Amino acid sequence: MSWTITPEPVDSPVAAALWRAYYTEVSDRWYLRYEGRRTDPDELEREIAAGAGGGLAPPRGRLLVARHRGEPAGSAGVRLLDPATAELKRVFLLPRVRGKGGAALLVEAAEETARALGARRMVLDTRGDLIEARALYARLGYTETEAHNDDAYAEHWFAKDLVPVPPAHRP
Repeated sequence: MSWTITPEPVDSPVAAALWRAYYTEVSDRWYLRYEGRRTDPDELEREIAAGAGGGLAPPRGRLLVARHRGEPAGSAGVRLLDPATAELKRVFLLPRVRGKGGAALLVEAAEETARALGARRMVLDTRGDLIEARALYARLGYTETEAHNDDAYAEHWFAKDLVPVPPAHRP
C-alpha cells in the first residue's frame, strides 16, 4: 500500500514540518492574492506558534498524518466542537503527492476518527481561493452551509452527516 494514515502527536517534529508547509502555502496564497507579496517570515513564525496544536490533541481532538511510501506527506485534524459535532481542520498534502488519492483518504480517516470521538456531524471552513479544497469536499459529500464560526479567513462553510459505517466496510 502506498498510503498509511496514523495519529500523530501535535508536538512531533513531523507535525511541525507539515504545519510549516501548510501555513506557508495557505498564507502565501492569501498574501499573493490580496497584497501581491509572500508572507513575511516573522509573521509566518508567529502564526505557526499561535496555531500549534489547534485543539487537535487528545482527548477532544486528533492529528492524523498521511505517509506516502513511508514518508510524511500530509495531515488532517479533527476536533470536537460539542459531543455530536467535529470540525475538520488543516487538510493538506505536500505538492509532490497531490493527485495520488491521499486527500480523500485523509478526509475519510478524519471522518472515522470523528465517529470514534462520538461525533455524528463534521463541519469545516475554507477560503474562496482554495478551489481544490472546495471541490474535494463537495466530491466527498459535504454541502455548503451557513457559517458555523466567525474565523476572519473563512469564506465557505461545509457540513456532512457522519453515517455510521458498518464494521465490514471499514478500511
